[in-house]
Amino acid sequence: MTSVESLALQDGELPAALIAEVEQRWQSLLEHCDSEQAQWYQGFARSARRIELLQALACSHTLFEFCVRHPDWLPSLDAAGLLENSIASARWRAELSVACARCENADDLAQVLRQFRNRHWLRIVWRDLNRLAAMEETVADLSHLAEACVDVALDFLHRQLCAERGEPQSKAGEPQQLVVIAMGKLGAGELNLSSDIDLIFAYPEAGETVGAARSVDNQEFFIRLGQRLIKALDTRTADGFVFRVDMRLRPYGQSGPLVISFDALEEYYQDQGRDWERYALIKARCIAGDRAAGAQLLDQLRPFVYRRYLDFSAIESLREMKSMIQREVLRRQLQDNIKLGAGGIREIEFIAQCFQLIRGGQEVALQALELQTILRELAAQQYLPTDVVAELIEAYRFLRNTEHAIQAWRDEQTQQLPSSDTERCALALAMGFGGDWPAFAAALTEHRGRVSRCFANVIAPVETEVERPHLSHQRWRSMLDDLDQDEVRATLEEAGFDAAEEAARLLVALLNGASVQRMQGRGRDRLYGLLPLLLEDLCGVSAPTATLLRLIPLIEAVLRRTAYLVLLIENPGARGRLVELCDASPWIARQLAAHPVLLDELLDARSLYSMPDQAGLTSELRQRLLRVESGDLEAQMEALRYFRLAHVLRGAASEVTDSLPLMKVSDYLTAIAEVVLAAVLDIAWQNLLDKHGSPVPDGDDRRHFVVLGYGKLGGLELSYGSDLDLVFLHDLPTTAVTDGERSVDAGTFFTRLGQRIIHILTATTRLGALYEVDMRLRPSGNSGLLVSSFTAFSDYQQNQAWTWEHQALVRVRAVAGDGVLAEKFADLRRQILCKTRPQAALVEEVIAMRQKMRDHLLLGVNKNTEFDLKQGEGGIVDIEFMVQYAVLAWSHQHPPLTHYTDNIRILESLNNNGLISSADTQALIDAYKAFRSQAHRLSLQEQKGRIAIAALGAERKNVSRLWQQLMLST
Repeated sequence: MTSVESLALQDGELPAALIAEVEQRWQSLLEHCDSEQAQWYQGFARSARRIELLQALACSHTLFEFCVRHPDWLPSLDAAGLLENSIASARWRAELSVACARCENADDLAQVLRQFRNRHWLRIVWRDLNRLAAMEETVADLSHLAEACVDVALDFLHRQLCAERGEPQSKAGEPQQLVVIAMGKLGAGELNLSSDIDLIFAYPEAGETVGAARSVDNQEFFIRLGQRLIKALDTRTADGFVFRVDMRLRPYGQSGPLVISFDALEEYYQDQGRDWERYALIKARCIAGDRAAGAQLLDQLRPFVYRRYLDFSAIESLREMKSMIQREVLRRQLQDNIKLGAGGIREIEFIAQCFQLIRGGQEVALQALELQTILRELAAQQYLPTDVVAELIEAYRFLRNTEHAIQAWRDEQTQQLPSSDTERCALALAMGFGGDWPAFAAALTEHRGRVSRCFANVIAPVETEVERPHLSHQRWRSMLDDLDQDEVRATLEEAGFDAAEEAARLLVALLNGASVQRMQGRGRDRLYGLLPLLLEDLCGVSAPTATLLRLIPLIEAVLRRTAYLVLLIENPGARGRLVELCDASPWIARQLAAHPVLLDELLDARSLYSMPDQAGLTSELRQRLLRVESGDLEAQMEALRYFRLAHVLRGAASEVTDSLPLMKVSDYLTAIAEVVLAAVLDIAWQNLLDKHGSPVPDGDDRRHFVVLGYGKLGGLELSYGSDLDLVFLHDLPTTAVTDGERSVDAGTFFTRLGQRIIHILTATTRLGALYEVDMRLRPSGNSGLLVSSFTAFSDYQQNQAWTWEHQALVRVRAVAGDGVLAEKFADLRRQILCKTRPQAALVEEVIAMRQKMRDHLLLGVNKNTEFDLKQGEGGIVDIEFMVQYAVLAWSHQHPPLTHYTDNIRILESLNNNGLISSADTQALIDAYKAFRSQAHRLSLQEQKGRIAIAALGAERKNVSRLWQQLMLST
């Protein structure tokens, strides 16, 4: 170390807010240099290029850290002329290939890749911050860097794996290679400084390896290769990571195989591909592996992406995507996010890609990958005005430069504007505003405003006009302005309100309350603009005062978020649906008051009352989660909660308006839970992989873990407030260990996986918990292991389980996780249920358990006046116990009784096997449906599951008669 020389900063060289920080970084940097390196830096600081050094040190903390750890990098880059000059595209791969030629193993490869990435990241940031490179060169360099790292790493790992497992070949003997398809920004050659890279892996043909002691099939080989490639790029070591790899865009997302054949990929998109997947494939490009085969694959997929005709059928999907973007901005308060917020990068991309999807099949020029090329083509073809395109391109450059300046600060994957004064000053300096944050913010606002205006005009809503005020609007407004309680009561009576005195009291209390009195002018105007419309709508419902009472908590909840007031003013359909649903159900009103964000769901009646199937639910949730950074657990949890709340609201809305029967509602609520559980497992699994690595051997694409659903979930009978009865199983040997740096044994891994699943499900966030979870049905209950091995579970069920635990098995099925293990469990369940049991002892135990439940759970019920739908004599649980008894008693002679887990189909199976008459079967099914339908309705009215003793008398008598016949006469 040599003597440390000050930078001797002059007035005007840097903003005052950054001087101390830069001087401190300079001192630290020189302290880490040897004498030759220190001499170079000091000479550079005295040269005509001094301002480049000051700009870089002031605007990038990560660049400074790289210089401290590797003080030789900047001098060597400068000596090679790489700080001042561009790099030819062919040079990236060539340079990295030479460096990797010295690697002997995966650890060597990891180190070389990371140092290559970091050294060039430093160079790219230097040039970008000093505007030695245009934005277009920056994104191209970053894309070339990523492409070289993926391609060279794949080449090295392919040769290594061939030496171990043999060369993969087609059935015709042709050598096979992995094909790596880049999506998103890497596919378009527009990567940012801290991007994930979105990849899909595929291979051309089925076959197996040759040249090794033991052949493996091609899929196993390529899965192992894909796993190694991700590890080489994504794992964080002492040198950092190369690029974070996101595989969620592959078919079936994280639940799907890591690598699939071309044929399987084509079949997926042909049979199951969604419009948002077409949208994603617009930017697909082969970047590594067999590029000729990759190009052929993308040619084969092109008809899926681009229709041969003008694809106006895409307009509705695009309108929904646009609506989701707008709702997300409102819900997540993204105004400070320059990518996702209003007028941000995503909106410019959406504008271009709308035209690509609709017209790209006929206009081949619109199939280009690079965004600015598309925008210029839209101007050339006169699809957008030239001046609008010029504004969009200018805004895009400004926003991308801003994005790079934000990410240069700490190499973090964020597009959020900074909040600290120091970071704001550095950002304004990097953007050419000399550290003047207000000036930069004003320019940014102007660009975003232009983008927002264009975005608003693309794929406009079908109905955008505000409905003209009702004729009674002036009457309501005069009443509210004067706000005399007697006058309010008289006006409400005239309008036909029931209990007008109470309604007047509620309304006056709301408007005289502290929350309303504190409102500012604009917010207050919006409230007084909404109330006349709302009161007029209330005139048309059956119980206006009760509905008003239910609406007031919602109004109070949105007083400080007046955008929702505007939503209801400008969307009479949404407002009408709000009043209708709150009139029908206090439960729905309470949900909306607790989560006003759900008002978004009322905007479109078609989506509110349409129930997608399970595949549609899965696709929608994947789409939502793909818009969240893969490592942002908090954002993922919020996305899951909103998805569940929104779809449960749809189910309730359909039920109270009689547009969906009870059984369909239960099926829908159950499908929501299953889709959520699968996504939660994906998130938790990835979280554990990041921490500990995988416990699964290389080449094995299974997870060896399954979630079992008991009770209402297993029986496809979930209601609105149902918790989830779950059990977790795995089938890996306890000797297995994970392959990460913080390695743990398989048992520990799966226990932590179970804990993480429960945390994601039950943690209370801004949108509440996903579900309450009950794990007491696992072997040995609360004292047992959280996650059982399949072997231990099997032993427990066969040798230790009580009869009531075998009763519970009647209504259990695998609801998420590994398909192979799910089949193993199904076989075990079948074996247990088909065991021969002493009938007298079985009847005695089932009856005893039923009586125990009734004694415990009917406390406080007046049996002379009330009937408990679930626990009362002749109620739901009596039917369930009869079904469970029948399955345990007769399945050894009639195995088909074990095929189903829901009571209705088991009853039908009992009839089909000649065990219960058709009349008795129908009587039990009718009673079961009647009881459950009544329970659902009471739940939506927030009432206990009890009815008058005289109600449903015939159904109860039938159940009691059959209980006597089946259970007490045996």
